[in-house]
Amino acid sequence: MNTAGRLGLYALGLAVAFGGAFGVGGAVGDTGTPGTAVPGAHAEQAGEGHGGEGHGSEGRGTGAQAGAADTPGGLQVSESGYTFVPLTGEIRPGEPTDFRFAVTGPGGRNVTGFDVRHDKRLHLIVASRDLTTFQHVHPEMSADGVWTVKLTLPAAGAYRAFADFAPAGGPALTLGADVFVAGGYTPRPLPAASRTTTVDGYTVELAGDLVPGRSSRLALKVTKAGEPVTDLQPYLGAYGHLVALRGGDLAYLHVHPEGAPGDGVTKAGPEIVFYAEAPSGGDYRLFLDFQHQGQVRTAAFTVHAGPSGAQPAPSGTPSTTPSGTPSAGEGDHADQGEHAH
Repeated sequence: MNTAGRLGLYALGLAVAFGGAFGVGGAVGDTGTPGTAVPGAHAEQAGEGHGGEGHGSEGRGTGAQAGAADTPGGLQVSESGYTFVPLTGEIRPGEPTDFRFAVTGPGGRNVTGFDVRHDKRLHLIVASRDLTTFQHVHPEMSADGVWTVKLTLPAAGAYRAFADFAPAGGPALTLGADVFVAGGYTPRPLPAASRTTTVDGYTVELAGDLVPGRSSRLALKVTKAGEPVTDLQPYLGAYGHLVALRGGDLAYLHVHPEGAPGDGVTKAGPEIVFYAEAPSGGDYRLFLDFQHQGQVRTAAFTVHAGPSGAQPAPSGTPSTTPSGTPSAGEGDHADQGEHAH
């Protein structure tokens, strides 16, 4: 089959898979007016908020958003009158691109006031639809409410971009939009489930299970050369950040660990403990950001959330990735998450 045919079948598959999710999104909130963001538009929210904890779709990890408690984060481009509007045209594989976007408010104007949450006004997550590529970056906003960040997407295909933010005086939200990279594309299978992964010489072990509809404990232990890492460094106000994306529709959960650096109780490793609730059964991809010796790394796992939280038996041996490429399970090819400081 030629390239156009393959892409056409893939797009049809996406339409079938995500049609139900978009139907739910239209029913639960004001969809706003996608595509109306323009450079230089007046701000819908004046000023810049400070403080606040967590990201949209987090907090002992339900992944539900304000005003749409039954809908996981990231499935909607608009919610509560706010819309995520990508402004970048063609993206080519492997080429650095200024990815530009805006968040419009209930009046259709670009929002410029955002609460600072975990040291940033907005967190941008970009993942390939097959969940083998992941980036967590922090764009800069101009005075007119247009955000820009340099992105290099490694291969052709479909990606999902998640804007994780809280507008000043508004709800914490995670909005998602599809991004396409030109060229022929063959999706890769989800990496096999594993409780151990390695990245840049670090080994990360996962204990605990994702359980649908119930908060569950996930503990991730970081070691290097067989020795526990007990001097993890704070990154964005925490010793670790965990993003979970559901296979298929990429429903989004972003949770943060128990405790906080400097609270006199929380240890700087080797174990980072999270509480997360899966919105449904199925396969999920977990991405853990942690910082050590001045560098942020991303460890990735594939897990299965079932009725009892039981994990499938790991396939093969723990995967080892080259420097800069986190991986989980046999045959994993995930790309290292990029981090803006």
